[in-house]
Amino acid sequence: MNAENATRPIRLILVDDEESFVNVLTKRLTRRGVEVTPVLSGAEALRLMRKYEYDVMVLDLKMEEMSGLDVLKTVRIVAPETPVIMLTGHGSEQAAREGVTLGASDYLLKPCDLDVLFHKITKAACKARATQ
Repeated sequence: MNAENATRPIRLILVDDEESFVNVLTKRLTRRGVEVTPVLSGAEALRLMRKYEYDVMVLDLKMEEMSGLDVLKTVRIVAPETPVIMLTGHGSEQAAREGVTLGASDYLLKPCDLDVLFHKITKAACKARATQ
């Protein structure tokens, strides 16, 4: 890991089709020093993943246009080194486990505790940066 990676803010892409959730989480993570790119669709997330590098992706499992699992499958191809943390509502924990099988680094149930999510983001980013 180089010195620049150790000192720059975590670059996070946050993907969820619930705009109010994305706005609130973006504000809270930004206050903690995370550089957040909020995205409301899987297709837009994939477009950005092809264009930019992110340290971590936080990805909702259930979205209208494109499921989180479908997004994850493509992310594993276009940015295989990027850790993905899946978020899921109650009742879809098994699908989140499937996401881990497909290559997600972790998952959390919604609503999630901000401290727990921040810890998982930080841990994933540190691990990813260590391999760069």
